[in-house]
Amino acid sequence: MTETPEACSLLDFDRSNMFEVLKNFPAQVREGIAIGEAAPYFHDSSRFPLLVFAGMGGSAIAGDLLRCTLQGYGADDFAVIVNRTYGLPSGVNSNTAFIGSSYSGNTEETLAAYQAALGKTKRLLCIATGGELKKRAEADGVPLITIPDGLQPRCAVGYSLMPVLVTLLSHGAITGEAHKALSQSLRTLPEFLDTKALEYSQPNANNPAFALAERLRGTIPVFYSAPVLEAVNLRWRGQIQENGKHLAFGNIVPEMNHNEINSWVLPGDLTKRFSIVFLRTPDTLNRMAVRFQATKNILQERAKNFIEIHAEGSNLLEQMFSLVYLADWTSYWLALLNDQDPTEIKDILALKAAMTANS
Repeated sequence: MTETPEACSLLDFDRSNMFEVLKNFPAQVREGIAIGEAAPYFHDSSRFPLLVFAGMGGSAIAGDLLRCTLQGYGADDFAVIVNRTYGLPSGVNSNTAFIGSSYSGNTEETLAAYQAALGKTKRLLCIATGGELKKRAEADGVPLITIPDGLQPRCAVGYSLMPVLVTLLSHGAITGEAHKALSQSLRTLPEFLDTKALEYSQPNANNPAFALAERLRGTIPVFYSAPVLEAVNLRWRGQIQENGKHLAFGNIVPEMNHNEINSWVLPGDLTKRFSIVFLRTPDTLNRMAVRFQATKNILQERAKNFIEIHAEGSNLLEQMFSLVYLADWTSYWLALLNDQDPTEIKDILALKAAMTANS
């Protein structure tokens, strides 16, 4: 990258070099796929109706992306529940599959959920870099996927998602046309992301991530999307919040059409501090397309900015990750534009210290 003096100044705030981590994301996806191809499967490989994916924060988003990917590809072999708490959802039994995901291996909510799952089912799988979860899985004889360490969990979604998705594909949990389409999509994804890495890493207005960060700066973004992009929507919010140290909110269409759409009236002096952002895929159902257009007609003058972001790519997985990767880079540039270190998480670490002190 040829850096202007302004770019050099911006990058000075990136004290932990998240730039290189983000630019290397396509390589992470490739490695994650390879890890999945060699990964173990659950003890019991027979069919299961429910998969509970337990994780928090950057680890849990992999479960959300898994759930939405399977939904988008029409895979109805099993349902997925993403579990973000200490216990388990109701209905977990010996027919349930459980994945405990903690990048550090020390996430207390995930450890508690794992311990609860041990008493319910033998169909368990863990994924971690190490820590207590790895120790317990090895001691309990639970299949374990070990992934590379050294990253912030939110920067490791390629490691957290791809091995799980690939092992489910490789061992027959996903079948039929969904298996075929997903397998083909995985083959093209890394090369597709290579092109995006070049595009999103340039600190200038020709870079859509940088240009979007400039538009969002000084406003509170609210993201709206269809259910198939629910995980992507969550990723946008989480990355802007954690990387950018910046408030962000979101909701899903059509649900927001039944309540939230009516709220863009008051306080009238504050709505102009917001940006409304639509996240779109090109194959939205006709009735959903009508809803998005009607929602746009009603709301586009209510906020300071009205922005539509259309996913790119030749298949749904590419489209989802074009938006995920754009979120990562947009939140990165937004942090730097606001003189923030995107890696720094002072308040999260303060909360963890308080929890440790009171354990």
